[in-house]
Parts: sequence; C-alpha cells; structure tokens
Amino acid sequence: MDIGVVLQTTPPAARVVDLAKRAETYGFSHVWTFDSHILWEEPYVIFSKILDETRNVIVGTMVTNPATRDWTVTASTFATLNEMYGNRTVCGIGRGDSAVRVTNGKPTTLATMRESIHVIRELANGRGVDYNGSTIRLPWASKSRLDVYGAGYGPKALKLIGETCDGFILQLADLSIAEWTIGAVRTAASDAGRDPDEISICVAAPAYVGDDLAYMRDQCRWFGGMVGNHVADIVERYGESAPVPAALTDYIKDRQAYDYNEHGQVGNVHTAFVPDEIVDRFCILGPVEAQLERLHALADLGVDQFANYLQHDAKDHTLAQYGEHVIPALRDQTLARS
Repeated sequence: MDIGVVLQTTPPAARVVDLAKRAETYGFSHVWTFDSHILWEEPYVIFSKILDETRNVIVGTMVTNPATRDWTVTASTFATLNEMYGNRTVCGIGRGDSAVRVTNGKPTTLATMRESIHVIRELANGRGVDYNGSTIRLPWASKSRLDVYGAGYGPKALKLIGETCDGFILQLADLSIAEWTIGAVRTAASDAGRDPDEISICVAAPAYVGDDLAYMRDQCRWFGGMVGNHVADIVERYGESAPVPAALTDYIKDRQAYDYNEHGQVGNVHTAFVPDEIVDRFCILGPVEAQLERLHALADLGVDQFANYLQHDAKDHTLAQYGEHVIPALRDQTLARS
C-alpha cells in the first residue's frame, strides 16, 4: 500500500512546500491538495514549486471539479507540469463542493462530470477529443500521461467512476463503507467491460498518531462535517431511503447550517453534530499499532493508497511517525541473505 498526504494550501505556501518535501523524504508517494481557489491558495502554482524541489513524489488535486476552470485549461495545466517535471501528476475530480458553493454555485451534474473526465484525460494524455464542435488536441503534449481519479459516495457517482476513471477516491476510512463503495465501483467497471482490478483505490482521511483519544477526536471532527456536505446531497436527492449504507447517512440527521468560512478547519463550530463514533470510524486515530491495524484492513479490501489529511495540530509529529514507523512496516521485507 502506498501512503500519500493531503495538504490544505493555506498560506504561507512555503510551509506547504516544506511539508511536501518532508513527506517525500519520509517515503510518502503522493502529495494531494484541496482545490478551492477562494478559501485557499491556487494549488497548481504550488504544485510547480513542490515538483521543482522534489524528485519522485506525485502531486494531485483532492479534488478539482468541472466548474471552476474550463476543462481544456485543467488538461493543459496538468500536461504542462508533466512536460516540466516528468509525468508526476494525477487529477482527482468530483462534482464540486467548497470551490463552487463559496461563489454561490452548485455542484455540477454527473453528466457534466463524465464529459469533463473524458476531455481532461484525452487531452492530458496527448490525444485528440471532440470539444465544442471541433476535434482538438494539445500538440505539444504527446508524452504527457495523466490518470484521472473520481471522488464520490452515491450509487450513480460510483457507477460513473467505475465506468470511466483510472482510480477511485473515497474520502473516509470506514471499513464497511469502503467495502460497499469499492464493490460498487468494481461492479460498474466489470459491467462496462473493464478490468475492475485496474482501477486504483485511494482512501483519504485524517490520521492522527497519539494516545489522547478525546483530544484527537476534537482535532478531526471537522472531517465528519466535510463528508456530511456530500452525504446531505445524497439524502436530499433520494430521501431517507437513499440506496447507500445507513452507516453513511444516519449521522447527519442533526446537521444544520454549514459555514464554508470554517470549511476543513479544526474547531469548526458547525460540526458539533458529528458524534465520536463517526470520527473514530471515518478517521484513523491512535498509536502506530492502531494505524497499522486499520491500514492492513483497508489493504485487505483492495485499497492501493491511503492519503492522510494532515489537518490538525500534530502535522510534524504524525508525518514523522508515519515516515519512521508506519510506512516501513507496510513495505514488503526483502532479505539481503536467506
């Protein structure tokens, strides 16, 4: 299993770059960031600096959306980074949350998301694509390679991801929900004539290495509120009989207003409705042994990467604990002599 890290592009950007460099030193495979241009700094500019100061780590959006930028701009940006630094990018994409809601927009439809995935992936892989009535390509991007990962929770989104995407991002680390969503993605892939095992699975959630469970819960409760925004959309669409596990929907019954000024922040006052049980299930909290137990269980479900949302007050400590203890324990041991 690969281990990635998810960073908010909160100023100063130099701190984000420093964490990314340290993550590579510790053996992390990916550095992901939010893509919400009003709340935080522009990720692609920071990607360029990260790539310039690292050698191997892959950078990507968790997640972009079809509404903020023209799809051809997104494709061109990724392809440019690939030309400058080698093929070290990945595009995570969803329907849109904070990036569109802060500007009084709405998440795009799944049909729009499907179309955008096709255009971005074809262009950023040097191929031609029909767009606005013409066949276009990036003539300078023949060597660019870009995988597109889809993020979602609902049955229709999971079906789309299985039919179209190179990878699936699940933004929570609950084992039962992971099993259900991964199964839905793989079934959709198989039904579409694809090899389901070729779809990479990335689970992303906060991980906090420590011993004070109550304190760690309060540091990560914001995540249940963030996930709740997407779950609320599913419940609004389907009602309380939504065709998703009750483990995903029941906890938002007491959810009220949500202020995006506090989105993704520790201490978000609009996440008080998130119970301790949800924080424990959605996040990975505890000492190294607890981290490894959950990660091994996720790997058994077919998860290829765990991406750690490093958004709490123990960023440096958790990064070091993962680099010095968790990542080495996950690696296959190769003997010099037997």
